[in-house]
Amino acid sequence: MGIAYDPRERVFRLDTPHTTYLIGIVDAEGFLGQIYYGPRIPADPMRYLLRLEEPPYAPSREPGERVSFYDTFPFEYPAWGGGDFREPCLRAETAEGGRRCELFYQSHEIFAGKKPLEGLPAAFGGECTTLAIRCADPVLGLQVCLSYTVFEDVDVICRSARIENQGAAPLTLTAALSACLTLDGRDFDLITLPGAWAHEWRIDRRPVASGRQGAFSLRGISSHQFNPFLALAEHTATREQGLAYGMCFLYSGNFLAQAEPDACGKIRAVLGIHPEGFGWRLEPGEAFQTPEAALVCSEQGLGGMSRSFHDFFRRHLIRGQGKHRYSLVNSWEAAYFDFDHDRLLALGQKAAEAGIELLVVDDGWFGHREDETSSLGDWYVNEKKLPGGFRRLGEELSAIGVKLGVWMEPEMVSPDSDLYRAHPDYALQTPGWAPAQSRKQYVLDLTRREVRDCVYGQISAVLRSAPIVYLKWDMNRVLSDVFSSALPAGRQGEAAHRYTLGLYELQERLLSDFPDLLLENCCSGGGRFDAGMLYYSPQIWTSDNAEAIDRLTIQEGTALAYPFSSMGAHVAACPSHTNCRSTPFRTRGHVALAGCFGYELDLCKLTPAEFAAIPGQLAEYRELGPVFRDGDAYRLASYSENRSHDALLAVRKDRSLAVLCYVQVVSRAQRRSLRLPLAGLEPLRQYRDRRTGETRSGAGWMHGGVLLPVLEGDHQSLLVVLEGVDGAAEGG
Repeated sequence: MGIAYDPRERVFRLDTPHTTYLIGIVDAEGFLGQIYYGPRIPADPMRYLLRLEEPPYAPSREPGERVSFYDTFPFEYPAWGGGDFREPCLRAETAEGGRRCELFYQSHEIFAGKKPLEGLPAAFGGECTTLAIRCADPVLGLQVCLSYTVFEDVDVICRSARIENQGAAPLTLTAALSACLTLDGRDFDLITLPGAWAHEWRIDRRPVASGRQGAFSLRGISSHQFNPFLALAEHTATREQGLAYGMCFLYSGNFLAQAEPDACGKIRAVLGIHPEGFGWRLEPGEAFQTPEAALVCSEQGLGGMSRSFHDFFRRHLIRGQGKHRYSLVNSWEAAYFDFDHDRLLALGQKAAEAGIELLVVDDGWFGHREDETSSLGDWYVNEKKLPGGFRRLGEELSAIGVKLGVWMEPEMVSPDSDLYRAHPDYALQTPGWAPAQSRKQYVLDLTRREVRDCVYGQISAVLRSAPIVYLKWDMNRVLSDVFSSALPAGRQGEAAHRYTLGLYELQERLLSDFPDLLLENCCSGGGRFDAGMLYYSPQIWTSDNAEAIDRLTIQEGTALAYPFSSMGAHVAACPSHTNCRSTPFRTRGHVALAGCFGYELDLCKLTPAEFAAIPGQLAEYRELGPVFRDGDAYRLASYSENRSHDALLAVRKDRSLAVLCYVQVVSRAQRRSLRLPLAGLEPLRQYRDRRTGETRSGAGWMHGGVLLPVLEGDHQSLLVVLEGVDGAAEGG
């Protein structure tokens, strides 16, 4: 495994445990071409895949067909203007308006480890090797350093690019993407994760068609509408069989994830910051660093792709992965804005009785906030509601064994706030226009240092005022009027990216000053659930829709790329405040078990039977929850596909324990028990079903399956726990 260069073939070889990635240099021109990315192969000569011995020939052989060659060659990092009319990774514009750019190989370096990306989230840790390939445009004086990192323990390749102006004149980058793949020889389906508020993460799979297709955001956040993720799978690929490629962007702002077939049947897939509205000025000597992209190839279908991403994020991106994940109750659906000290303390006392570890005070504790129309930006405790502030509440909660967490929305400001009255210029706004409101609020201009310092000063003062162990960082609107008074006219195309960099700086500062704080990000639910934010917070609120049946599809889509350890998952009020559906308390607990567990309801209003069930749910969370969050996940049945039932299996990494969560969404007449083959067990190991005491080999459970009984009614659920026992099965 690792990275090697064959100087005779002029080929770079990148090996992960089960995949190979090959890059070749075209001898005469110095073009960098993608040869192969797929299942692990021996060191065979593979340059033939560049098709240099067939027309259209390279310009050194046939200079009169340069444009035709450019438009078919599998460029490793394609640039715009030379004749390649597919989506480029790089576009650069001169002061005179010239837009042609070409890159030629200069040199390379292979080294152990991986360097961080200044100001950006980036993978880290473990045994890994990095390849840095330097390419240049000699006319523009532009150097591009392409970075590739492979890890010893996961089938992931990380890519990024550093673009430096080494010329004598300024340049403007109008596109600077992070990664490009060229795939051919197969019929592929495109898979994206579209959605909307409270309906995030729908898995959309369709054959790749003519034209450009994929996912994108121009909202300043990764968005509810699309996630910065794209997969290409063989048309015949299933959850556990067939070839699948995944691309995931470690970034939280505007993005483009796109697939585009060419006339010859090859598919170009690109991932990076969306070029629309982007323009980054590079003075001589200045450089721009693209965010990182993570690439996966799997022969074990979409399930294998997902498990590779899960392992990668848990081991190499989420810095707070090992932090304790509190069981919690959040005050939002319990009280909304209608609470005071006594009501919160009563909620905390019920939490203590049930064994819940943490009370989160959600929206409504600050300024003169009584509804959504005021006080964002005034992050000081309203002592009319909370006499003695968070210190008193935190100390009284601590005395009964419950910890304190708080909700904030630091990126926003209300027109009716002390901050906005004092500094209306702190909001993003376009000169000559009244700034556009959404959710009755404006967005603070985080591109400006003084704004970031103001926001951080208020956050840190709150956290230092009381024994607060958890912060929910929310963000409830998209960006508009993306104009920064801190930037000159020629650099306004940098504002959206600089906003994201400012956000990252704020959260990095927070983690540095409060290393024990558990940070959970949120953006009206899943509006900014992306790998970039996971670098700063180990968990993210998955969706404002916590209703269990809807959460089946929401969590399934999320898990296509992201681990269950990153998903906030709560038992919500019933009937649901989102869709008015009534779901049994038991089922709500089982569905939430897979993620970071909590309650989004008023504990004081539960029935005695529901309240009495909480200690059992918490015991399941402590024992079985880690199997979902840290183990391997297998999707055995999908309610989004069959509209009948759902089955998620999690297997501990050492294969000693397996947990199946089965939900019968729709009860049907004349139905017998459901036979469900399992997965991921050791074939020769014996496993005992805790429910029935039945013991069978792993092979027996995987091929014979488990019989799931017909449950009484809709929206019912069942947990099946299989424990590995000593001894092996008889026979082979």
